[in-house]
Amino acid sequence: MAENTTIRAAAYTANGTAREQVALPAAVFDGTVNTPVMHQAVKAFLANRRQGNAMTKTRGLVAGGNQKPWKQKGTGRARQGSTRAPHWVGGGTVFGPIPRSYAQYVPRQVRALARKSALNARARENAIYIIDRFEYDSPKTSRLKALVDKLGVGEQKVLILTNGSKPNVFLSGRNLQTVHVMPYADVSTYHLLWSDVVLIESDAIGHPLTPLAERDAADAKHAAPSRATKAKSPAKKTAKAAPRAKAAAKKSPAKAAKKSAGARSKSRTSKKKGK
Repeated sequence: MAENTTIRAAAYTANGTAREQVALPAAVFDGTVNTPVMHQAVKAFLANRRQGNAMTKTRGLVAGGNQKPWKQKGTGRARQGSTRAPHWVGGGTVFGPIPRSYAQYVPRQVRALARKSALNARARENAIYIIDRFEYDSPKTSRLKALVDKLGVGEQKVLILTNGSKPNVFLSGRNLQTVHVMPYADVSTYHLLWSDVVLIESDAIGHPLTPLAERDAADAKHAAPSRATKAKSPAKKTAKAAPRAKAAAKKSPAKAAKKSAGARSKSRTSKKKGK
């Protein structure tokens, strides 16, 4: 039965920082939990995934057996008409499975009620967390894994519902075995009951939250070491250049002496040739 109390859920940022609790929309989260309808929806969902390709051959489909194995009378044996009869080894199968459809139809309103019941069941368990916004410029599995671990649900099955299709978030969670990412509009009763914890983006339920500025601070922390390294790089270059300059200074007198000796020897040889 529906309850008139407002259901609230914990809210977090995309990095896992806690925020004020959010009141879930009463149109969906009204406390209704209809177990038989959820069972019907899940049973139909699993049945619709079946391909129904199982098939066996009857005696008419098995190759061979066209000739009578022996004559009708005079052998003392039981009369036989084909070696592909069902009681023969290698013969056909009687009443075996044939390809068929296992599809089950569930009315749209029943599916909506089952989905609503599954969401309320997770809300009763305090297993629904609201995330302000998922903004991923590129797929990053480590970032999504850090969020799940910070929320303390790393060992549980986590269902992440985004506001519309977000490929970067989907690719970030594709390599995590216990994490499944999908749009909020596409979620089914099966996926909700499969999960232990549901993370919902705030825009998906019509309660947008302004993201906090903690992401910029994190970027600044990552950028600070890079600036320090850039500042240290000229000092490293000068430190590396100093020994080279000293070595060049040591080598320069020796090179000059060699050049002067070579010039003297050339002048002597030229004088001898002139004589």
